[in-house]
Amino acid sequence: MVRLALKNDGIDSKEMELADLGYNDQFEKARKEQKLDGFELGRVVAEHKERYVVRNDKGEFEAEISGNLRFSASSREDYPAVGDWVAMTTYEAEFGIIHKVLPRFSVIKRQNVGQSSDIQLIATNIDFAFLVQAVGRDFNLNRLERYLTICHNANVQPIIILSKIDLIQESRVREITEEIQTRIHDVPVLAFSNETYDGYQNIRAMIANGKTYCLLGSSGVGKSTLLNNLSGKTTMKTAAISQSTNKGRHVTSHRELTILDNGGILIDNPGMREVGIADAVKGLEITFDAIFQLAPKCRFKDCTHAYEAGCAVIEAVHEGEIDQASHLNWLKMDRERAHYESTLAERHKRDKEFGKMMKNYKKEMKHWQ
Repeated sequence: MVRLALKNDGIDSKEMELADLGYNDQFEKARKEQKLDGFELGRVVAEHKERYVVRNDKGEFEAEISGNLRFSASSREDYPAVGDWVAMTTYEAEFGIIHKVLPRFSVIKRQNVGQSSDIQLIATNIDFAFLVQAVGRDFNLNRLERYLTICHNANVQPIIILSKIDLIQESRVREITEEIQTRIHDVPVLAFSNETYDGYQNIRAMIANGKTYCLLGSSGVGKSTLLNNLSGKTTMKTAAISQSTNKGRHVTSHRELTILDNGGILIDNPGMREVGIADAVKGLEITFDAIFQLAPKCRFKDCTHAYEAGCAVIEAVHEGEIDQASHLNWLKMDRERAHYESTLAERHKRDKEFGKMMKNYKKEMKHWQ
């Protein structure tokens, strides 16, 4: 039986089976198929600008990717991310080289801020995502639909969590919950307070042994404090709440994986000011299911559901069957998706033309040698 000797990083030092870190038959099958018996296995638990912290059967290692992996990577998505299982070689002095990333069963990603055709990986091999929003100024249904879209696109089950309920009346918490459930269906909604610990029992009941969860939300909504309280240790730094905004100052600067006492695996993430939509057709279809169900009833097959006569979606909005704000939010995100896809296509075209130019150049140089 393979066991992991974990170092003290907020988790008591103890031996753990690989399954306690989320290893399962799917990863074992991939390891055998790719003939990785000669390498050690480990899970990426932290990332710091292309330097990684990986745990394996010997303990915890700072690791870098091999030159071959760097050379063969066609995009940032081919690099390791927090949550990945990797094949690696370890050395004394707690250093390792990552040679291969095992296939992922889920990838949460977003469009990189300021770079329209680039993708930023948030976390991989995630089972559930806690979408955390504070009930004060941070609460935003449009942003929640964005988080839902990237989760649905990644085959990750979302759970909406409302934080800082100690700052408002209980009746207002119920109103906000009803607003969410009216517009967003079939997604659990929980509420909690980091001050009074109300609601923690319901959150803990959602966390299962060996399953991986990630925390998604804006800066200062209480994600790191939630992680600290769930783990019972000060794993992530937190800052005091501002009296003027009721927000905590953002202190989480990197992604990190923590194992809870009940066996759940939790990944904290830096707060995201923007949630860019990339290749998220599937995610949009699930999040805005009502729109896609009505689309075939439109008069025109290429209906954009924005202004056309005979649009079944617009008619449903006028009749109150589809929330108007949700419809406008979908239009905005669908435009972002289309822009991303067109930008990516242009980039692929430029890369192809550059590759052809370099090939011709090499032929010409060879001719003159």
